[in-house]
Amino acid sequence: MKELLRTNDPTIIAFATALLDGEGIDSFQMDVNMSVLEGSIGILPRRLMVRDADLFRAERVLRDNDIDFGR
Repeated sequence: MKELLRTNDPTIIAFATALLDGEGIDSFQMDVNMSVLEGSIGILPRRLMVRDADLFRAERVLRDNDIDFGR
């Protein structure tokens, strides 16, 4: 799996996940439960992962929808 997106904003993760689902690209959210450890103050970013084979398509979906994924 490859990291597609890293952000502190849970709404961006939710939006990106919905877009990927709509394109048939499976994704997995990592570090979601870290908020328990940090006290829900939002300093630890969440990561959205995709399969290696889907990375190019997933990046294109985010780019087409103006989601900055740091590349």
